[in-house]
Formats: sequence, C-alpha cells, structure tokens
Amino acid sequence: MAGSGGPLSRGGLRGREAELERLQALITSVARTGSGGLALIQGEPGIGKTTLLAEAAARARAAGFSVGVGRADELHHVVPLSSLATAVRHGERPLLSDDAFADLARHHDQRIWLVERLAEAVEARAGGVPVLVGLDDVQWADALSRFALQQLPTRLRSSPVLWALTSRPEPSGPAEEIVTAATGGLPTVTVTLGPLSGAAIGQLAGDTLGAAVDGRVRELLDGAGGNPFLAVEMLVGLRGAGSSPEAVPPGLVVGVRGRLRSLRPDTLRFLRMGAVLGRCFGFEDAAALCGRSGADLVPALEEAVRAGLLDDDGDRLVFRHDLLRQAVYADIPPSARKALHREAARGLVAAGRQPIDAVPHVLRGSLPGDEEAVALLRRAAEDVLPVTPGPAADLMTRALDLVPSAGPLRFAVGEQAVLCLTRAGRNREALSTGDRLLAERPPLATFGRLQAALGGTLWTMDLADELRRRAEAALAVGGSAPEVRARLAAQRALALSRGSDLVAAREAGEAALGDATAVGDREAQVLALSGLGEIALNAGENAVALERFAALSAVDSAFLPEEVVAHLHMDDFASGERLLLRAADGDGATRQAMLLWAQGQHDLGIGRLDDADAGFVTMERLEDEVRVPVQQVNGRVIRSRIALLCGDREAAREHLVAARERLAVKPNPGNTAAVRFLEAVHAEADGDTGLAVDRIRRVQREGSFMRWRLLRDWVDSAIRMSLRGGERELAEDLATQAEAHAARNPAVPTATGIAAHARGLVNGDPALLEHSVELLGASPRPLVRAAAYADLGQALLTAGHAERAAAALARARETFAGSGAHAAAARVPRAREGAGTGSRGAAAARRPVQGWGALTASERKVAGLIARGHTNRSAAEVLVVSPHTVNTHLTSVFRKLSISSRVQLANLVAALPDG
Repeated sequence: MAGSGGPLSRGGLRGREAELERLQALITSVARTGSGGLALIQGEPGIGKTTLLAEAAARARAAGFSVGVGRADELHHVVPLSSLATAVRHGERPLLSDDAFADLARHHDQRIWLVERLAEAVEARAGGVPVLVGLDDVQWADALSRFALQQLPTRLRSSPVLWALTSRPEPSGPAEEIVTAATGGLPTVTVTLGPLSGAAIGQLAGDTLGAAVDGRVRELLDGAGGNPFLAVEMLVGLRGAGSSPEAVPPGLVVGVRGRLRSLRPDTLRFLRMGAVLGRCFGFEDAAALCGRSGADLVPALEEAVRAGLLDDDGDRLVFRHDLLRQAVYADIPPSARKALHREAARGLVAAGRQPIDAVPHVLRGSLPGDEEAVALLRRAAEDVLPVTPGPAADLMTRALDLVPSAGPLRFAVGEQAVLCLTRAGRNREALSTGDRLLAERPPLATFGRLQAALGGTLWTMDLADELRRRAEAALAVGGSAPEVRARLAAQRALALSRGSDLVAAREAGEAALGDATAVGDREAQVLALSGLGEIALNAGENAVALERFAALSAVDSAFLPEEVVAHLHMDDFASGERLLLRAADGDGATRQAMLLWAQGQHDLGIGRLDDADAGFVTMERLEDEVRVPVQQVNGRVIRSRIALLCGDREAAREHLVAARERLAVKPNPGNTAAVRFLEAVHAEADGDTGLAVDRIRRVQREGSFMRWRLLRDWVDSAIRMSLRGGERELAEDLATQAEAHAARNPAVPTATGIAAHARGLVNGDPALLEHSVELLGASPRPLVRAAAYADLGQALLTAGHAERAAAALARARETFAGSGAHAAAARVPRAREGAGTGSRGAAAARRPVQGWGALTASERKVAGLIARGHTNRSAAEVLVVSPHTVNTHLTSVFRKLSISSRVQLANLVAALPDG
C-alpha cells in the first residue's frame, strides 16, 4: 500500500498466513516441476486481494521468477487487450517490450494469431526462468484479455508459468470462466478471502497506530466487518485525528470526505477529475479535464500522493484502491459526473486518442439524441469488431438507443448494428433488430441495404429459403444502389445453391457475378463466387468448383481453405499441399480453423489418420475458442469413422454422441445427412443391419446432391450395408449416383475408380472390381484403394480363385495397416480363412494406450523437438504445421506419457535407448 507508510503495507497480510501458504506451495510446485499453475484470489472489495497478490509476486520474484503484474480497470473494459497489456509490459524486464506489444496490437484483429504470439513470448521467457503473470481485478478485464486468459494457461501448461488472478466473487463471471477453462489442464488453486478475525484486526490496529489498542478503538473497528482496507482507512483517520473521537469517520465515504476536506481546492478538483477518468489515469488527461496546465497542478499531485490517495509509478497515476476512487467519485453530483464524462470523451479525442479510449466516458455521459456520441460509438465498434465482435455489438446497440428516432442516421446505425450482431453470433437479435427497422418503412434504397445486411444473418441461421425470398423481394421493389443490387443478387444465388434447381442457380450466380464485376463491388464478388462454388460442388462438377474457388481465393485470401479442398476433390493433392504450405508460411492467416479443416481433409485423403484426427481436434478447439462452430459436426463424424477404422469403439461412440449434440445446434441438411450416415456405420458395426439400411435411406432422402457430396468416398460402405440388408434397389441407386459423378469428373481417378468399385459390388463382378483397383492405382487415396482390394479379394475368394484372392487381400491389409487403420486390416480375411474371419496379426499391430509406444509418428517427432528445447513455434516451423497442431500433439504426448512438463519430457526422451 504505497503512499500510506510501511506498516500498512505489511498489515494487509495479518491473518492471511494460511492463504499465503497455499500460494507459496503453488509457486514452489511450478518452479520444481517446470509445469504451469493458476491461482485465483477472490473476495469482496478491500478484503486484501491486491495485497496478497503483491506478496505472492514478491515471493515468486525472490524465488527467481520473471514477474509481470497488471490491473484491469473498470472504466477501460471495452479497450481490447488493455488489461493483459498492463501485466505483460510490467516490470524491469517485461515479457513484451513496447515495440513488440505495438507490433502485436497491429494484429489485434486476429484473435487466435494474437494469443499464439502472446503464448510464444511467455513460453520463450519460461524457457530460461519460471514466470508469474498476475492480473488484479480480473472481473473488469476487457473481452480480448479474457479470451486470451481462457486459452493461455492451458496452452502453456507444460511450461513453468504461474497465472495469478484476483477477482470479486461473481458466479459465471470472467474469473470463473478462466478457471473453468484451465481446470483439468493444470493445477488450479482458488483462495477465497473472508473477513479477518478479531485478533488479526487487533494486530492490524497495532501495526498502524504503533500503540496498544484500547476498547474505544476496538469498538470502532467492529464497524469494518473484518475488512482490512476499511479498517486501515479508519485507523489512518484516527491516527491523523489524535485522540478526538469526533474526528473519527464512521465509514469509508465519510472518512474519505474527512480527508478530502483537509486538501486544497486544486487538489480536490484534481482528484475528482482523476476519479472520472478511472482508477489509472494520465496526469495530462486529468490536467486537461481541470482546464489547467500540468505545471500548475504539480502541487496538487504531490499533496494527493502525500495523503495516501494516489500512487505515481512514473507513467500513470493510480488510486491506491478502487474503493478510494469510488468514494471520491460518489462525492461528485450525478449531473456533474455525466457532464465531466462527456468532457473527458471530447478531450481524449482532441488529444488524438483512439475512439475506443473515449467510449467508456461516452457510455457514462451520453444523452439520447447525442449524435457526437453515436459517431464515436460507431467508429469504436468498427475498430474492435474483427477481434471482439461481442463488445462491438454492444456498442452498436447502445448507439441505436441514442440515435434520434427518425431520419437516415437511425437506419445507417441500425444496418451497422445488424452486421455487428451477426458477427457476434447473436443472429436472432440481429434479425429482430433488422425487422424492427424494416417495419419503420425506410426509403427503398435503405430497404435494400437493410435486407442485404440481413442476408449474412439468414445464411448463418441456415434459412436459405427465407434469404432467397427476401433478396427477391428487395430486387423486385427496386430503388437500391447498384452495389446493393449486386449483393442482393449474389445472396439470391447463394440461397439457390441449396435448392434442387441447380441450373437456375448457376444462371443466377453467373448474372450476379457479372453485376458485381461491373460495379466493382468486392463483397458482391465474394458472395457470387461463393455461391457459384457451392453450386458447382452440389452439381458434382469438381473442375468447375476448383475454378470458382480459386477465383474466390484470389479475390479474398481468407477463402484459401476452400481452394485447397477443391484441389483435393480433383485428386490434386500436390497443389493442395503447396497451398497449405503457403498458408503455414504466412503471418497471421485468417480463418485458421478452416485451414485446419482443409489440412485434416488432406491428411485423411492420403491415409495419415493420426494427423487427420489431430487436425480435426485442433480445428474444433479453435472453433470453440472463437465460438463459430462451422465444421464441428463433420469433424466429429470423420473422427468417429477414424476411430472405428483404428479399432477404438469407445472413442467412436463418444464422437457419435458429440456429433448428435452439435447437430442440434446446427441442423442443416448436410450435417443431418452426415450424422445419419455415421449412425448407419455404427449400426452395421453393432450388427444391426436393419437400422443401418434405414439410416442410408434417410441420407438418400436429404436431397440428390447431399447423397454424393457425403458418399463420394464412402459409397462402397453404403452399398455393402444395402446388400447385406437385402436392399438391392437401394444399392443399385447408390451405384448409379457414383457412376453419374464419375461421368461428370472423368479426369479424377478416385471418382472413376469408385464408380467401377460400386458397380462391381452391386453386380458381384470380379472383373469390374479388378478394373476399379487398376483405376484407383492412380488415386492418391490409400483407404479407397484398400477397400477396393478387400472387396476384390472377397469376390475372388467366392469365385474360387484362392491365389489371386490372397494377393488382393494381402494388399488390402497392408494398405489399411499402413494408414493406421488396424481394425479395418483385421477385418480383411486371409485366403485360407473363411469370409469374416479377421487377421490376428493385423490386430496385434495396434498401438498400446499408454507409454512411448502409444505415440503416433507425428507425436514422436513433436516430442523429440520439444525435448531438445524447441518452442511450439520453432517445432511447427521444422514440421511445417501450425503451432496449434503442435500443441494438440503435445497435449496427447503428455497424456499418453503421464507427464505434465517439458522438463519431464526431456528427461524421459534422454532416458530412451536411442535418446
């Protein structure tokens, strides 16, 4: 408690010996094990959280830790990364220099990239010494800092990093979210501070007064309720007032008023202006709000520091406790507060500060009809939308509340609010906001703009028919600007891509692209190319889809994942890999979850099942972090199939349950078809052929293009289920659609080979199956080849060609096993065995669950690099993958090896025979 004398600083620890021991144990554990930990100190205001955090930081520093401690500010909770910045830039040797932080801030629109860079900075420091990162008053942390704190402790759990946070008790608040995210990933300790005992309060009084405490003082201190800060404030008042009981304030606000009365008027005004600016504020900002020069107010600053009300760290002024600031602030008349906040906002903008810095004052001081405040809120929302869409949406809904009830400004603000709400995932609120504005009968040009803004909302909500209807209505009434008409036309084409008439959809898309190109509207071009790409995929025209998605990626590089997947559909894995490598070399690539989806599809296609599974795990985690669940259903469906191929039935069932849960959140036709197919696969594995056939029929009913989009590589499984269930007509239908797809893609070996495979299964024709194997020899997909070899071997075995059957079956087992599909390999019979008899040898090749032998090839590579001192970033560069994928592999390594730190991993690897 700087500024109020040494005894008070130590006194804040009275009665906290047990809590200190728990924190000390965690500090010692982090230093000894080399793994992370998290401590949350919580309690009411003034209970001693800050003092305990400071003592923990001091002890960690004495133990050799690199320490950075910061504080969140209630008034600046909307400024992205402002809270965590105070910690990572703190201390004699900050975790991030000013230049490094400035570079980081320039990329604040890429949340995942930013968190990874923060992790790398902390990880690099922790490679030499243990690190403590502390944040006081985390309940006021800004959204981006909260996001980072939910990811970083787990991300860095294998490094000696201790996260120490303080918070007021707040169920489901930021602190609870952070602890919940870390629980299970690293040791967490929650220290709840209650009122001090009477004995501790008595010791505190003795520390402060330097004399024995009489009955009158003890009676007075009962009013503090065991709160050390309130007790100290009362004691300071008593110490300054001598023995006169009348001078002793009965409570904090009254006590602060008593102390303020002794200050000069200039000092009092200076403190009040500071209280308006926040707990931490700049001297020049307060001077400007006072309307005085800094030189004139130096005496006021000195007196405020002497009085123990402010601390001066050389850069910023800080109220010694937020309760002090609140007490000073409460003494300002409410109407004056609003006026001062408006004045503060203007002053900050005039001084060249960012709009977001003025927003806290706008929110507290604005009045209905204040167009200046609305303009600031709009600018601030635009700035923070890419990184923190939730707060941006809040700012825009507030702006909409302030804007005058009629006129063009209301509709312009409403349009921006709809866009921000949609980006924040608050789609129903966006739709109701837009519809409310449309009900106010805006001019035709505005009507079109609002409908175009709602287009993204409706598409995200999977309301394609409603999107088409609204776009057509807006185009029909006319009056829209050319670029808005182009966007509406492109949205209509995108909506038509989900319908049955793909010819009409393609015509609409081509016309929309022509309009977009003519007016030069980039947003309309992106929408039109997206629609045309989807239409081509749904029509089964892989070459056309590649052409469209390549053009889309050229217009907007964020759509590179779609181009990668389009190359894979053409069996052009070399080009897909080249694009993935280019993305990995890029700095801060956008849509990283979708890139991981594309990488997972690539790895799955070439039979790297372990890597594919790790990629989909990472993709889901990133989608969870940004709360944009795009591919989670499909990811779980694929992971369940991978688990079945590898023989992990329990994990396969868990993924099925998870896929169903995610389907309930996003029940579009594609997701529904995928889950129904997975249910069929599980039913077949459980021996329930009737249920399997029923689910395949449901897939067929989802729509013609959904069938083959889902089954293009898995149609053989569906045909086998149908034939086993005696449903030859269904099997015939499936084979016909595979042949139609091959006819549309004659240059794609996988498509032509699967068509021959499908027809060979239905006809029971070994010659056709042999032809399919020949065609698939040019396919880069080993699992597709293995399935064709297995069916060829079965057919040859049935036909009595034992020697040829043995060769085909051996190729099937070898190819399945080479991809890690050991359960699939085990199900392939040997020529001398009957159909349905598995191979014990293949089953025996399965990896163990725990220990070094349980690691996949990629996990061993990661383990070796990390054991040799690589960071996640440098290991990722060596392996040419993303740091997120390295983190996923490392998590699996630690789980399988039952370790928790990089130090333990290095020791284990060194002890291996070839270590």
